[in-house]
Amino acid sequence: MPDRRRFRDRTDAGEQLGAALRERDIDVELVLAIPRGGLPLGRAVADALGVPLDIAVASKIGAPGNPEYAIGAVASDGTVWRNETAISNTRAEETYFEREREREAANAREKADRYRRGRPAHDPAGKTVAVVDDGLATGATVRATLAMLREAGVEGIVLAVPVGPPDTVRELSEIADEVVCLETPSHFGGVGQFYERFDQVTDEEAMAYLSDDEGT
Repeated sequence: MPDRRRFRDRTDAGEQLGAALRERDIDVELVLAIPRGGLPLGRAVADALGVPLDIAVASKIGAPGNPEYAIGAVASDGTVWRNETAISNTRAEETYFEREREREAANAREKADRYRRGRPAHDPAGKTVAVVDDGLATGATVRATLAMLREAGVEGIVLAVPVGPPDTVRELSEIADEVVCLETPSHFGGVGQFYERFDQVTDEEAMAYLSDDEGT
């Protein structure tokens, strides 16, 4: 990619995603952003499509002694995705995995409740939903999120992200009904390298994007 700083910031990336979804004429009824970084994009996508914004929360399950290395992920409803290859490579015991699964599921539920501030969650059942994040790396939390939505009985899932490595995008395209990814660079060092500004999104900032929605 000639210019690695394709997106000015997360809002710019969300606006470009929203335009791409409108061009494809995808009948999305609900946007679900993955907090925290996905909420600025989710706000822009939801506004572009004229649909409500809500959140979908999942937490990574880290390897023993290496919490950044995902051996799985769990959504706020307890739906889990297991990275069997990583579990085998790290020799993570089942007792460890189950303990971490329970802990991270509780963290995901707590985050979802805190972000919604007492507002009821949108029911995704029977709807076509767009899952939005600021980019993909391993896609661990996205996998758990998509599994949760399948369990919830959605009509269809569109995964919408600005950037992700080709292998991850290809794998997730087998799980989602459609993937809209604006950039799939062959040399991928991290999501932040494709933004001019990639500041950390605080909980307060993220919740403000969600509070802006009249439908939540």
